This record gives sequence, C-alpha cells and structure tokens, in this order.
Amino acid sequence: MQENYFKGKIIIITGASSGIGKELAYQLAARGARLVLVARNVQKLADVADKCLDLGGEAIAVPTDVTDKSQCENMIEKAIRNYKKLDILINNAGISMWSRFDELKDTDALEEIMKVNYFGAMYCTFYALPHLKQSQGQITAISSLTGKTGVPTRSGYAASKHAMAGFFDSLRIELKDFGVDVTMIYPGFVKSSVRERAAGPDGKELGQSHLDESKVMPVETCARLILEATEKRRRELVMTAKGKIGLWLKLIAPSLVDDIAAEAIRRGK
Repeated sequence: MQENYFKGKIIIITGASSGIGKELAYQLAARGARLVLVARNVQKLADVADKCLDLGGEAIAVPTDVTDKSQCENMIEKAIRNYKKLDILINNAGISMWSRFDELKDTDALEEIMKVNYFGAMYCTFYALPHLKQSQGQITAISSLTGKTGVPTRSGYAASKHAMAGFFDSLRIELKDFGVDVTMIYPGFVKSSVRERAAGPDGKELGQSHLDESKVMPVETCARLILEATEKRRRELVMTAKGKIGLWLKLIAPSLVDDIAAEAIRRGK
C-alpha cells in the first residue's frame, strides 16, 4: 500500500464508533486522511475523532442515524462545508442478528437491520453521489460473505447484505462513465463487537458473542485489506480463502455449501 495514497483525501466512514469502522478511521488517520466520522453514539464517536487527531489525521465527528434520510443529507452537507469536497464514501454502518427466523418473536429486528445495512448505505450514497462525481471519487461498501450466500441464524442480515450487493453492483455500472469506482467488500467473521450487539430472538442485543472470537480475523487485518482494495479501486474483495472456495463450490455443489455454512455456525467459527 502506498503510504501517501490516502494523504489529504476526504473520506466519510459510517459506523465509525466501533469495530471495523473505528479501525479504518485509525489506519486512515495514520496515513494523513481527512475524515468525517459517522455513527449514533456521540461520546464514542468523539473519542475516535480525538484518537485520529493524535495519529496525525484530521477528523470531524458528525453524529448521524443513517436510517434517517434528513440526517444523512445533513451529514453530507456538513462534510462538504468543512472540507469543500469528498473523495471516498465508506459505507460500513451495520447491525447483525443471531436467531433462526422461526424463533423470532416478531419481524421488527429484521426491518431495523434492513434500514441500517441497506437503506442507510443507500441514503448516504444518494446524497454523496453528486460530490463523488465531481471528484471522480470512490465508494467502498462493507458487505459480508452472507451477501454472497445464505447463512443460518442470519436470514435478515443476509437479506440486507444481498440487497447491498445488488444495489452497488448496479451502481458500479451506472457510474463507470463518471469515473466513480465502487468496491464491494465481503469479509468473513471479524473480531469485533458486532455479534455482541446482534439481535436475538426477542429483538434485543445478545450482549455476548456465540463465536470463539480467538479464531476469527483480527479487525486490524480486516481494515488493512479493505484499504488495500480501496486503494487499488478493485471491483470486489472476498476476504478469506474459505470464502473464495465456498463461492466456487456453490457453483458446482450448492447443497454442500449449505451444509458447510450450517456446520460453521454450529461450531462457532
């Protein structure tokens, strides 16, 4: 990765108060990026912004609920007022679930997942797009391997990530003549707090992970790979060897992939 590629670039990161978004902010700040940090938690967002400044970057915190169109519009306007342009939008905000569909008490959690993961990314992209066209910028969208294939206990999450994939793959084609590149990221399991905050059967946060977190990808590695793909303006990145093999197997033995997904969830890795 070139040390100076991100230097001076104006980059919006949604979901920047924790997990992958926070680590992306830290790695970009260390490379001299000028950041707009977006999340709902005001104090956590302010803490991340302070750390980014210590690391040598510029950062403003813009508390935003990405499920609210007007807040997304205001966030983009504030970013442009502060930095005058926009180079990269990283759609990272997301929430998950851990429950069989037939164990849910109602569908409210699934609706919220779709609002955050899909509509939130779409709203931010809609208001950012005129500015990205002007800069011939980039959009990076953080999906999941569940955006490529279904996974038990993740039906609503997989639906939202499939929606992201369809939307951004279509948008990539539409934006080709404008010089705006779209990079889709498909991580596997990453060590972060996302599973602790995942919705359970009652719609409430689980408060703990069902996985052996010591056996999943460190968040620092995940963020580095995302930035490498963004720098190269790649079409997509399937992040793990298992993921790549699984997608190949799905073409020739789809039922085997179903069994592998079920076993991975059962074993917690």
